[in-house]
Amino acid sequence: MATETYDIDSMPRGGPDASWLDRRLQTDRLEYLDRDDVGVKKDKVVRSLDRSGRIFGWHKNFARIALDAVTDVPDPKILELGAGLGGISRALLTMHPTARVTVTDIEPTSVAAIAASDLGSHPRATVREIDATAIDAPDGSYDLAVFALSFHHLPPAKACRAFAEGTRVARKLLIIDLPRPPSLLHLVGLTVRLPLAPVRPSAHDGFISSLRAYSPSALRALACHADPAITVELRRGPFKPQIVLASRG
Repeated sequence: MATETYDIDSMPRGGPDASWLDRRLQTDRLEYLDRDDVGVKKDKVVRSLDRSGRIFGWHKNFARIALDAVTDVPDPKILELGAGLGGISRALLTMHPTARVTVTDIEPTSVAAIAASDLGSHPRATVREIDATAIDAPDGSYDLAVFALSFHHLPPAKACRAFAEGTRVARKLLIIDLPRPPSLLHLVGLTVRLPLAPVRPSAHDGFISSLRAYSPSALRALACHADPAITVELRRGPFKPQIVLASRG
């Protein structure tokens, strides 16, 4: 694919070669997490995601995946982007005795909540407001940047910026996000989720998130468009989170 002439802004979430059906199983509609006009619904989604991360062990599992990426670094410096309430950062600090973690989010309310928590006074944690598409840090500041369950919120052009920025400020960028199932399975899953979407904020955002998830081919196209020098390693299962490890190789 000639990325220099490809219109990345109009690329389907299923990738450049997405099927007719897959191209229709996407939306530009915003989740409550992306909006400031939905009152307490946004806060309910943030807290629901954090609670699910604790109950189902996502925070610890994602932290293990992150630490596996820096086993060659004795005292890793890790940047978490889109941290929500900081569950993964908290797990990283617990699981690695010398890791230093910069905990960030683009939402001021989330950053304030993190700063007011135990992370705000943790000796190995720094809390900051940071946009994943315009990271205020010098090149090579971190050993690893982690962006978990938030990448699908970005439209293609901004997703490219996140690839470029994450691999600029860190030696490796780890993206953990929702999978994009094969079209027919995707359609069945959306049909099951639809009844709860109008009544539960978390179900509403989960439904839209599924429509906005990127496929492996889309992720490769985004990384290449951001910089052809970025190499991407992808791991995924049909119903498990996608794991992307990117670096400038």
